[in-house]
Amino acid sequence: MKKIYFLKTCDTSMRILKSINIEGFQLQEIKTNPITINQLEDMQKLTGSYEDLFSRRAKKYKQMDLKNQTLSEKDYRQLILDEYTFLKRPVIIINEKIFIGNSKKNVESLQAAIKENQL
Repeated sequence: MKKIYFLKTCDTSMRILKSINIEGFQLQEIKTNPITINQLEDMQKLTGSYEDLFSRRAKKYKQMDLKNQTLSEKDYRQLILDEYTFLKRPVIIINEKIFIGNSKKNVESLQAAIKENQL
């Protein structure tokens, strides 16, 4: 499976998508087509944690004062399902590998994996 979860209003997500070959990927824009419980659970199985999928950069993170709360895995799961902006973006799945977010190291690993899968 080759899938990309992204937000079209997120400049960083769009910059990353433009920097890679997305041919053959299934694209899912998470605002207009929210992630399902099953999709989130599949992502969690690849990462081992809902916290790894959670974005602390979302505006609502500060608005809801989540920084000063102790959140459990169950809390992270529910917050991501309730509010699409809490999903760290983009999330890209290539077979059984998952790439989350926009760190330079992550993007480089993603580009290498795409190149490897095109051979």
